[in-house]
Amino acid sequence: MTDTHSKDPAQRLETSDIPLSQFLCFSLYSANHAMHRVYKPLLQKLGLTYPQYLAMVALWEQDGRLVGEIGARLHLESNTLTPLLKRLESLGFVTRVRDDKDERQVRIRLTGSGKELKRETTDFASCILAASGISLDELRDLQARIAALRDNLLQAAA
Repeated sequence: MTDTHSKDPAQRLETSDIPLSQFLCFSLYSANHAMHRVYKPLLQKLGLTYPQYLAMVALWEQDGRLVGEIGARLHLESNTLTPLLKRLESLGFVTRVRDDKDERQVRIRLTGSGKELKRETTDFASCILAASGISLDELRDLQARIAALRDNLLQAAA
């Protein structure tokens, strides 16, 4: 792991000097919970959890992904992803089939119902934008900055 302490004393922060409300990790954590509260009623109508919805979005982007590809896309381990995909299969939205080229791999394919489900989510982005209280440009900038932060943190933890 790289040295995460700044060499410049002016750039150093001591945790004890920061109130909880100013912790970046707490802001991200609480914003995540708030986001889930906005999504919850939307997803309840579909009978989906938020992680199941994200898996469906990954499949709507590209049907027929391998389980490992979905896991990498969603930053989920297979022990979390497999039960989620089995549940989507029991709901009739996907099928799980062994890959033709490598029997050890499982490929996930959308069913007709799974493809149709996408139409029921078309207004989700507008709902999230409205709930956010910021402009579309600000939202795009924020998302890009959070994604960069995530990537930097993953790299630092590697």
